[in-house]
Amino acid sequence: MTSIRRRTLGVVLLMFGLSMLVIGTVSYHYAAHEVEELYDANMVQSARLLEGLMQAPLPAPQRALLLESIDTALKRAEQADQSIAGHRYESKLAFQAWRGETLLLRSALAPEAPLTDLDNGYGNARLADGGWRVYALSTPDDDLRVIVGQREDVRGELIAAIALRTLIPDLLGLPVLGLLLWWATGWGLRPLSQLAAQIRSRDPQNLQPLVMRRLPRELATIAGALNRLLERIRSLRAREQRFIADAAHELRTPLAVLDLHAQNALAAEDPEDRREALDKLRGGVARATRMVSQLLTLARLEPEQEGDGRVREIALLPEVREALAKLMPLAVEGRQELQLEADETADWRLDVEPGTVDTLLQNLVGNALQHSPAGALIRVMLSAGHDAVTITVEDQGPGIPAEQRQQVLARFHRGGPGAGAGLGLSIVDRLLQRHRGELRLDEAPGGGLRVTASLPRTPRDA
Repeated sequence: MTSIRRRTLGVVLLMFGLSMLVIGTVSYHYAAHEVEELYDANMVQSARLLEGLMQAPLPAPQRALLLESIDTALKRAEQADQSIAGHRYESKLAFQAWRGETLLLRSALAPEAPLTDLDNGYGNARLADGGWRVYALSTPDDDLRVIVGQREDVRGELIAAIALRTLIPDLLGLPVLGLLLWWATGWGLRPLSQLAAQIRSRDPQNLQPLVMRRLPRELATIAGALNRLLERIRSLRAREQRFIADAAHELRTPLAVLDLHAQNALAAEDPEDRREALDKLRGGVARATRMVSQLLTLARLEPEQEGDGRVREIALLPEVREALAKLMPLAVEGRQELQLEADETADWRLDVEPGTVDTLLQNLVGNALQHSPAGALIRVMLSAGHDAVTITVEDQGPGIPAEQRQQVLARFHRGGPGAGAGLGLSIVDRLLQRHRGELRLDEAPGGGLRVTASLPRTPRDA
């Protein structure tokens, strides 16, 4: 991939070159036009000088001597007298002086025929040696006509030379400018190179913030974003390590109990003892399986784990009925009763992530069944409001003291010896946070625990 330095230099030089081309073209045409105007003015000035010379009030003999002297001087150019300094363009410039049809005076190598038929003004003439730019000036009172001409190729050559010389500094300055821009771009990008070198030389295990002094504002933004990313990675790694340590600690005891039940089953000689040990082993496997499932659910709901955005509209009441149907065998086994209270006519539409309602009820109702005695009533109440829907679960267990209700939301916090892994309410709390919902713990009218989970509606739901 092309470096930023080369891309920047290429774009700048391209834009500067195009600008120079446009400006140079305009400057060339403007300079050529001005030089043309200058030459035309020079022709007019020469014609008026000749007019004044030819109209000088001199006696006839002196006028003849003056014309003869001028003619002799002009013939030197015609004879190419190298002893007298001249110019190679001298023969390309011509003038004639006519009185009527009589040629009074002409320059070196000027034709003997009139350069133009014009009486006054500018014109173009085509002679045997090429094109000419001519100017004619007539004086009607004495029938004098002065014609001044310049070869068009000479005018064009001079105009091009003068105009092009104005572009030479730009043409010579472009490579110099390119070198200066190359150096300036490298100097400006030096902090970026230093930042890249520091990142390349860094140990992959080093997640400490990047430290660079006097960074430009743009690179400070990038360095800040990288440091925030490193902080998130470091925090995520710390959470993963803590989670692994917690999981290993929590699974050690259930696995040891499972191993003990397996040893008892292997060592038992009485079939009844063996069956009892195997039943305990199955129960321990079920508890360990539930704990692993809760651990995976909690890991999926960690704050750093971004949601996949799969939110769909559900009908809450049918979802709750289906989730309670899955929990009914546990209630029957514990000789407990599950009761659902909801308004059938209410609007139960809600946008949530898939599996949210099932996970909420598995943990809330599962906790209520676990902590309530046999014959207890577990009430599940639904309420549909304009801004939110609420799920309330009431049990008839021992409840949670008010001073401990915030602590039970922490991971692995148990309410008693047989209270499970201590993950259920943590999962519910994290799930509600993902949906910008609210979890509230209160005392139930019968002395147990009332848990209220509120899920906000989106504007489309409302």
